[in-house]
Amino acid sequence: MTVSDQPKSVHTLVVVAGPTAVGKTNLAIQLALHYQTVIISADSRQFYKQLKIGTAAPTSEELASVPHFLAGHLDVNDYYNVSKFESDVLDILKAEFPFRNPIILTGGSGLYIDAVCKGIDDLPDADPRIREQINLWLKESGIEYLQKLLEELDPEYFTVVDENNPNRLKRAIEVCLMTGKTYTSLRMNQTKIRDFKIVKIGLNQPREELFQRISLRTDKMMEDGLVDEVKSLNGFRSLNALNTVGYKEIFEYLDGAVSLDQAIENIKTNTRRYAKRQLTWLKRDQEIRWFAPDQIELIINYIDEMMAC
Repeated sequence: MTVSDQPKSVHTLVVVAGPTAVGKTNLAIQLALHYQTVIISADSRQFYKQLKIGTAAPTSEELASVPHFLAGHLDVNDYYNVSKFESDVLDILKAEFPFRNPIILTGGSGLYIDAVCKGIDDLPDADPRIREQINLWLKESGIEYLQKLLEELDPEYFTVVDENNPNRLKRAIEVCLMTGKTYTSLRMNQTKIRDFKIVKIGLNQPREELFQRISLRTDKMMEDGLVDEVKSLNGFRSLNALNTVGYKEIFEYLDGAVSLDQAIENIKTNTRRYAKRQLTWLKRDQEIRWFAPDQIELIINYIDEMMAC
């Protein structure tokens, strides 16, 4: 759905997307202050209140400067999925739009952003027999086998999925095997009509600069106490919320599998790979208007122009 196809509305959702470490939080806060509005998080790693340092969650000062929704609202034990996120965001928008306009949605989780902007297809329910077989493959052959299988079944989705997230791999493989179609072809084929306008802002910068920001941010996480944060979560390490960059590498260090220096380097490497996957996902969306993180005046002018349409 292009901007011209969207319903005429006095309400606008501004989406600020981009790869990790590019500066989305800072820009979103500047926009929220300018428009005197609120921010909704679309970063699936920042939903969990115990995961602060390793996810570069907004600081207490940042949270105090602008009202935030869905940032640190979950416990690592809580079950949460993209469908619940879509429902939560729509409820927040319904409650806030009478008082705020525009509203800012920001994060690097493209799947969650798409859920709000386009809706989620009704994919088939799990087949217990197929799910059991996939779990057996994972147990006997490891996650590498599932990665290879998904790459064969749906190479397009494999380029954007978090290949180290077994639940994402299992679900996509399951749908492929159940339907005989690719997971990509079944996901979000039918865009839902929203009763608000959507303006999408993408942030990016030269790769060398982005990678430098990733390196510096990782070093800052270590200074802020990432190792101690991970130690405090050791009892939850089997949960999916902890199967994410910044945590699994430190767990490897705590297990004695790698040195601390190697763990830090692994975080930087895996974060760079994650950023590349985020950009691959976002670049397919032709509705995103791309800017450098410091082009605040140009971004505000563009938002104002789109809101006036």
